[in-house]
Amino acid sequence: MSLKRITLASVPAALIAVALAQSSRPVAPANVNEVARPGGRLPGGPKIALVKVADGFYDPTNVANANDGSGRIFVCERVGRVRLVRKDGTVQKEPFLDLTNINPLGSDVQTGFVEQGLYSIAFHPRFKQNGYFYVHYASLPFNGDGVIVRFQVDPASPNMLTPERTKQTAKVLMRIEQPYYNHNGGQIEFGPDGYLYIASGDGGWEGDPQETGQNLDTWLGKMLRIDVNVEDDRVAYKIPPTNPFAHAASERLMSLFGVSEHDFSKIKTKSKPEIWAFGLRNPYEFSFDRRTGDMYIADVGQNHWEEIHFQPASSKGGENYGWPRVNGTKCFPMTGPDDKCPMVGVPPAAEYPHENPYPGAPPLKDGWGCSIEGLGVANYGGMNGVYLVGDWCSGRVFGLGWDGRKWQLEEMMQTNLQFTAGGYDEDGNVLAVNCNCFYTADKGPMANPPGALWRVVAASAVPRGAETARIVSKDAGPQTEVSGGKIVFRHSVDNAALKFNDVPESSLSMATKNFRVSGQNPFKGNATAIQEGKVAYQQWCAGCHLDNGTGRIGSNLVDKQYNHPRAANDVGAFEVIYGGGTGAMQAFGDRVSGDDILKIMAFLNSIQK
Repeated sequence: MSLKRITLASVPAALIAVALAQSSRPVAPANVNEVARPGGRLPGGPKIALVKVADGFYDPTNVANANDGSGRIFVCERVGRVRLVRKDGTVQKEPFLDLTNINPLGSDVQTGFVEQGLYSIAFHPRFKQNGYFYVHYASLPFNGDGVIVRFQVDPASPNMLTPERTKQTAKVLMRIEQPYYNHNGGQIEFGPDGYLYIASGDGGWEGDPQETGQNLDTWLGKMLRIDVNVEDDRVAYKIPPTNPFAHAASERLMSLFGVSEHDFSKIKTKSKPEIWAFGLRNPYEFSFDRRTGDMYIADVGQNHWEEIHFQPASSKGGENYGWPRVNGTKCFPMTGPDDKCPMVGVPPAAEYPHENPYPGAPPLKDGWGCSIEGLGVANYGGMNGVYLVGDWCSGRVFGLGWDGRKWQLEEMMQTNLQFTAGGYDEDGNVLAVNCNCFYTADKGPMANPPGALWRVVAASAVPRGAETARIVSKDAGPQTEVSGGKIVFRHSVDNAALKFNDVPESSLSMATKNFRVSGQNPFKGNATAIQEGKVAYQQWCAGCHLDNGTGRIGSNLVDKQYNHPRAANDVGAFEVIYGGGTGAMQAFGDRVSGDDILKIMAFLNSIQK
């Protein structure tokens, strides 16, 4: 018997790439040249899809599982409720936790601004035995300060806490004072070491005016780590002795001589012992690789770049990620494409740009976003330690992976979803939640159309009959023919025929009916309709696209830079507004009448440059 000699030439390239990725452990970049940006290729070329698990969630902000064998999934709603999704995908009618009914004066949760509310939930590693879980939310009685509270389920009623049980078992671990109403919240998650990690933003406004990112005397702008397993339950928590600043502020006798510079450098008299890492802007979501223990932090950027930080499981903590001295690899403040400044701290593993990557830059047509939301690390479907993130504005999903030599950031899909957070199910599948919400025109946590819960699967493993997220088709260009023959209105995302099911045909006005036949806007040039369209525009659109229609979060509306090319004509503009592009525009189809859409179009046409 002879053995066939195996050469590299006989091994498929995809298998070689996967083998290389497994042959070395990823490391944090040592300099800015090692930072990944869009355009990379993940080992093995994995393809993914998003399959809907359940829907009906109002402004969902986080998703987690209890790891107790029940298969349950828990979805946080901004208003202050945690919804329970059963293993079969059905949603329990009663909330698992309801913080809106435990305070005799009203809700315990502050939701006055879109970035406030219930942020996240985490289950104790021994939840099955002790019933402990923890939530992080903006407290209304404490003027929006972040509170981290432990609750305990009743074994006789494991799927719901009554208001009485909620109040009886509440134990406040921490109250994080917040100077402003944004950059407040973040995920809480138990790490592989059993400690509770807390992502805390820089406190808000913009540009970190209080310099919290670099100050060690505040919890703001940090990743915190605490030990919740205390012998005396009257004690809130303990400081892990291996925290990098656990003893840095301890009182001691002053000694001037015979002490090394290295030892002097460890003395930080005002440092907080809970700090694990610092220099973060708004780390709303982070994830641990369930296989390796590595941590990935999705840090929401300032005006021009989003970033992902990597921290290996071997880290001893103490990393400085640079904010506000830098934003990713870019100077802060950024003034142009060639800014020069010292790099501060550990560079991110990856970063991606906003539509305008620097002040005055021409808008990018592809590969951009505006607010990074971490989903989770996938170790299935051809992915080996791929950290998935979704963008709140563009609906893009990026995958960050290590190819054995360097980081690769690949755009894996562009969906029609407005991502807010992610997590895992008990099997380690990555989950995502999306809202249909607005930022500058926030109308409260219960006023927006509900969002949904999704599971990331390999594209080849989508169950038969499952609903998947719409994927932006690169061929979804402008409608070229709007006269002669019957007009077929198509969705601006994937070119699928629009189904006008939201408004009964019998209720349509004659103007809308005629438009669907002719493709000509009957309100164009009509002064009264234009004024009414302006009012509707102010109500629905100006929060994101500004009064002059030049855009800020999404695509511009009235200039020649069309992120949706079909918006260049009347039929296409109607398709974009009715069917939605990506992000917040998904909320329009069943909220705005056909006549109002046509009047908005007439108003936009009247101000076109």
